[in-house]
Amino acid sequence: MTRTGSSSGVLSIKPFRRLWIALSLSSFGDWLSILALTALAGSLTKGSAENYAIGGVLVVKLLPALVFGPLAGAVADRFDRRTTMVIADILRFSLFLSIPIVGRLDWLYVATFLVEVVTLFWIPAKEATVPNLVPKDRLERANQISLISTYGSAPVAAATFSVLALISGVVFSTHRQQANLALYINAVTFLVSAVTIFSLREIPRQDGKVSVPSVLKQIVAGWRFVGSTPMVRGLTVGIVGAFAAGGAVIGIAKVYVKALGGGDAAYGVVFGMVFVGMAVGMFLAPRILKDFSRRRLFGLAIIGAGVALVLIAVIENLVIVALLTALLGAGAGIAWVVGYTLVGLEVEDSLRGRTWAFLQSLVRVVLLLTVAAVPFIAGAVGEHRIKVADAVYHFDGPNAVLLLGAVVAVIVGLLAYRQMDDRKGIPLSRDLMAALRGEEYVPEEPGHGERGVFLAFEGGEGAGKTTQARLLAIWLRDQGFDVVTTREPGSTKIGMRLRALLLDKETSGLSARAETMLYAADRAQHVAEVIRPALERGAIVVTDRYVDSSLAYQGAGRELKVKDIAEVNRWATGGLTPDLTIVLDVPSEVGLNRFASPADRIESEPREFHERVRRGFRALAEAEPHRYLVIDAAQPQEDITRQIRDRVRAILPDPVPATAEAVTSTMPVITD
Repeated sequence: MTRTGSSSGVLSIKPFRRLWIALSLSSFGDWLSILALTALAGSLTKGSAENYAIGGVLVVKLLPALVFGPLAGAVADRFDRRTTMVIADILRFSLFLSIPIVGRLDWLYVATFLVEVVTLFWIPAKEATVPNLVPKDRLERANQISLISTYGSAPVAAATFSVLALISGVVFSTHRQQANLALYINAVTFLVSAVTIFSLREIPRQDGKVSVPSVLKQIVAGWRFVGSTPMVRGLTVGIVGAFAAGGAVIGIAKVYVKALGGGDAAYGVVFGMVFVGMAVGMFLAPRILKDFSRRRLFGLAIIGAGVALVLIAVIENLVIVALLTALLGAGAGIAWVVGYTLVGLEVEDSLRGRTWAFLQSLVRVVLLLTVAAVPFIAGAVGEHRIKVADAVYHFDGPNAVLLLGAVVAVIVGLLAYRQMDDRKGIPLSRDLMAALRGEEYVPEEPGHGERGVFLAFEGGEGAGKTTQARLLAIWLRDQGFDVVTTREPGSTKIGMRLRALLLDKETSGLSARAETMLYAADRAQHVAEVIRPALERGAIVVTDRYVDSSLAYQGAGRELKVKDIAEVNRWATGGLTPDLTIVLDVPSEVGLNRFASPADRIESEPREFHERVRRGFRALAEAEPHRYLVIDAAQPQEDITRQIRDRVRAILPDPVPATAEAVTSTMPVITD
């Protein structure tokens, strides 16, 4: 059996594949039951009581987790897990089958409560079983597949419910009969799951502990840590607020879709669009905005979900509402995956489990309270008609609940953004636009580039950079400018040591990445100690080599990723870019032949390396022609010098300071 990290490699393990099938069926049944039970509860009541009936279904689905969670974990520790899961699935099959047969709202609540209690025993038994069915090196991938199955089955269940509603709408005359069909099919999924697990002889009787502590204890213990940690505090505010808004949507969605003229099929579509949006947001956002601050993205995603919720509440068009629901789901998906990542990356390992336990427990309580409160809020608002010009806007309880959820989402999004913002002082619009371009926005430091001029000479070995830089500096001083000439590497005390290490032919074993970082270190000190101070006092800085040398030599020459090198150097230099980069272009064989013998480690590289470097410089210049002057360095020296002066002259400032011009702005009196 081949051990790979792919999903197909994990699913090739027969015992795990069977457990995965059972998990997928169970998850599909759970999502389908939410739709079917709320639809049936709504059909068993009339008028404003429909809000309370649907809210009651959601409350009894959430309540068992708060009461029986620890007990369920203990049972999974002490009893045969295979037997526990099989019995749980048979009980769920029987209970779901009984709901449409009995056909009363009170039994619907009782059966739903019992189903959720049974589910609590099934889940820890499954969680404890997975490590026994897959090798340790593939356990993480197995857990990922399980998570994808759990949430990925939601849109499938929603689509199934919509199709069943359309079919049953033709066959049956009432909404109650239509919901019953979905419940019958839902019951069958658990029966198939039971048969599948029964065939799993590989499940051990007992191995490890999975007991779950009390929800209230987790909340109390976690609150102390959250209160002293700003990042986790921001995460908590955002996640809890987002789930509170989500609870409002879940609790009122069925009634709201009905108010817009949609039936059970439309309800299934809207429900499914939430999870489609979540999947898109979780998958695409981190890839499109990979250079954007994750802390900022977390708050913005929640705010975006709140804005989408506002539009859902005020636009009375079912198709548009379905599309906006996908946007709402995308915001929630982005917030969830970013929050999950931040906890994994920024919370200490010893505190990570406690943090997740606290967040998950608090979310359960918030969802329960929100779903329980929604029917009362909707019922208290009643129905109103608001006339705006010639249009009449229908405003009732569902609208009020959605708007309240939107306000909560926007407020907590703003609070989370302010609490977690790790790039204060950087304009959000510029930061976001840079991320969309695939770049990280690095602001210029105060004073940098405001008065001086920064000129860089680049090119391959033997191109004549040093000579032309010296001639340009002499000419600029003759024009009355304050000129600083410098070079890389080695223009600072630290840089001199780095230069000796980088260019010494005796240096061996230096990796391309290490070489890149050493050049970046020299450059960071060079900018801080020489270049930036000179520019801030208004001088013209002429440097022999700068960032482009690393992009060409380590990027094209060493064949490293140019983008990675650019990011390292952007950070090292604080984003300082030359006003003009002069590239002296010469074929590698011509430049190298100007040396009697190679003088340093870089010059000793083979001809192919230097040819790649030359192509690297030309590619950089072609990408930003407005910032480069490319000159054929095989020309006579005088011609090269003239072309450089002609281009530099156009960007030179007035050598006479503005303060001096102010003093001499009037004709002085000439006396003997």
